[in-house]
Amino acid sequence: MRILLTGGKGQVGSALATVLAPLGELSAVDRQGLDLRDSQSIRKIIAKVKPGIIINAAAYTAVDLAEQEKDVALEVNFHAVKELAREAEAIDALLIHFSTDYVFDGEKPAPYVESDAPNPLSVYGRSKLEGDRAIAASGCRHFIFRTSWVYGPTGRNFLHAILAAAKTKPELRVVNDQHGAPTSSVALAGAVVQVVANPDFSKKASGLYNLSAAGETTWHGFATAILQARGIATPVVAIRSGEYPVAARRPRNSLLDNSKVGATFGIALPDWRQGLAAVLAAIH
Repeated sequence: MRILLTGGKGQVGSALATVLAPLGELSAVDRQGLDLRDSQSIRKIIAKVKPGIIINAAAYTAVDLAEQEKDVALEVNFHAVKELAREAEAIDALLIHFSTDYVFDGEKPAPYVESDAPNPLSVYGRSKLEGDRAIAASGCRHFIFRTSWVYGPTGRNFLHAILAAAKTKPELRVVNDQHGAPTSSVALAGAVVQVVANPDFSKKASGLYNLSAAGETTWHGFATAILQARGIATPVVAIRSGEYPVAARRPRNSLLDNSKVGATFGIALPDWRQGLAAVLAAIH
């Protein structure tokens, strides 16, 4: 089995590279090995690797900066994804891609299901949605896994930001009116590798599947849990979203219903607290 993994040094990509390596001939590339803003670069790497599975773990994820860099966000999250899907269809490869809760406006009072109508509030959310739609329209075999609040042992993410800020600030001010399920890159990679490792799963119907941690919290609750687990006494003050101005609006409700992925693949990610404990243990 030949697997092409993009974003191989990102937080999701690095977690995937570790668990994918034993499954076959893995080619993990980062931005130095593959320029996603160059369609010819995409075509060259696919022609060289000749993968049976393409896993796209690369993305433009600077949510606030995307409001200024719309063209760059679209190039990576839409145009590059469209090219990957086109190439996957041409060689009959399975494309696995990651989407985001930010395609929704957060106004639904219950967890989102795959059939709910998207209404992104930000450039980032819109660019990711366009990528999802490009894959669906391409005709390639694909699984799009929509996840939320991703963090991990490596990379720039909320977990590391909180730990760093707690060392220098007398208190942390964190919003408590946005709800979601922090999903570790390690748990996410573990679930995806179950799909890749089982040849029967590649015959399942192409489509979109929510894949996030169980349970729910707020960013304030997540920050508090991080510091408590580390025994750090820095106070965490709960604030509303309007008290922490950012360039891009975030959905108030980012909860995803994972029933479909459970019914289709028998996959269920652990509660976010378990995921946090595992990640903290990995960086202890």
